[in-house]
Amino acid sequence: MKQFLEIKKDVLGRKDKSDIGCWDNHILPLCEKINKTKEYFTTSSCAGRIVLIISEEKKKSGLFLFRTHEKIKPSELKQELGKIKIKKLVYFKQEPCILHVACSSLESAQALLDKAKLAGWKNSGIMASSGKFILEMRSTEKIELPIYNKGKILVDDDYLKTLVLEANSRLERTWEKIQKLEKLIGN
Repeated sequence: MKQFLEIKKDVLGRKDKSDIGCWDNHILPLCEKINKTKEYFTTSSCAGRIVLIISEEKKKSGLFLFRTHEKIKPSELKQELGKIKIKKLVYFKQEPCILHVACSSLESAQALLDKAKLAGWKNSGIMASSGKFILEMRSTEKIELPIYNKGKILVDDDYLKTLVLEANSRLERTWEKIQKLEKLIGN
């Protein structure tokens, strides 16, 4: 446990390496609650997001054309699509919440996994390697589809409105699951 606590202190003391440089507001209270326990610490998190991203086989920097961790309006999406100047395929994605938590033991990982499942984080599991236990928790709300190609928006305005309503609804559901897990963890 002493070694785990030393690693925890080191990891939580580091600068945030994410593109946005901080936690998403919708997941911050959950991360803080987890990090206050002696058995766990968060290693990465996302409260869910909506993005426009260039389709590429390999992940690299500069692919995001638009990214938000908040709900959007159809007019906002249309405006962002209008800014695109490339002739490549672009995807619209609404991605669910995801959280990686280092756990002090297999038992503590299982206990948190059980709570995550109760809160609706169905796509979750424990990864173990060399005595280290990482719990990956992910919700299931997701939309991913091509929306722009070769200088053209691939769908009409009615479809954009429906897409935004559905994406916003799924973001709200993922945020509710974050709150449920926070309550299940307790004080």
